[in-house]
Amino acid sequence: MTTVWAGLATGALYSLVAIGYNVVLLTSGVFNFANAQLVMLSTFVAYLGLHTLGLPVPIAMLLGAVAVAAVAMVLERVAVRPLLTKSGDGHGTLITTIGFGVLLAGLVKLIWGTDPLRVEPVVSGEPVSILGGTVQPNDLVLIVLVLAMGCGLHWWSRTTRHGLASLASAENRNAAMLRGINTRGLGVAAFAVAGAAAGLLGIFVATRTYAIASLGDGLAMFGFVAIAIGGAGSQLGGLLGGFTIGLIYSFSARYLGSEYPQIAVFFLFLLILLVRPQGLFTRTVERAV
Repeated sequence: MTTVWAGLATGALYSLVAIGYNVVLLTSGVFNFANAQLVMLSTFVAYLGLHTLGLPVPIAMLLGAVAVAAVAMVLERVAVRPLLTKSGDGHGTLITTIGFGVLLAGLVKLIWGTDPLRVEPVVSGEPVSILGGTVQPNDLVLIVLVLAMGCGLHWWSRTTRHGLASLASAENRNAAMLRGINTRGLGVAAFAVAGAAAGLLGIFVATRTYAIASLGDGLAMFGFVAIAIGGAGSQLGGLLGGFTIGLIYSFSARYLGSEYPQIAVFFLFLLILLVRPQGLFTRTVERAV
């Protein structure tokens, strides 16, 4: 059971990235590949708040949420909005968001260097025994917070007025504008929410992974696989996909060896693409043309 808890803690990282992907995708119809780099940035902001500035944990979490949300809004302004304004097509933003992520990783290396920076656990104490396995308190809090965040955003997007407006904007931006929906405002808000979510939990992520500039590369890859498994646009699917990847990675590392986890994850990825390419939590809808 300890292996299960370790897998869930790792999967929470991938689910967090998938949540950010889906928040923007559900509102703007844009796939923001830079979101994993925002999670990486959040770990350095956590280090800055806790160790450099010596802030209390709640203030450091608030600093992370505000700082990363601000960077995400800059990302929307310089890398996404110009393309959407000119063509209304979000496909070109795949390249611009990747470029912004590379630039962000480079700036982090210039400021903090390439060596991992340790961030002390927010929730300290002895490992907790649950259902026959042990888990670090900090990892348990991370799992619970990611689950609560994903489920809360799913509820918001499916039941609230602004959530439904976001879905309409992603489905057809021009039609939504004709109906009086502020698509630009919703797009900016989506990037801000994705950044704030990453920044808020950056302290818990940094405790598990350290603050290291290369973190975003691996998170981007597995976060993409998570939404491919669960279904792009489904917050619940992103949660399931992320935790599934974490469990597969953990069990493969334990029983097959350290060289097999990535092979096992991408075998599942290819299997999903062949059997159910739309993901487990989305369905294909026929449309008359």
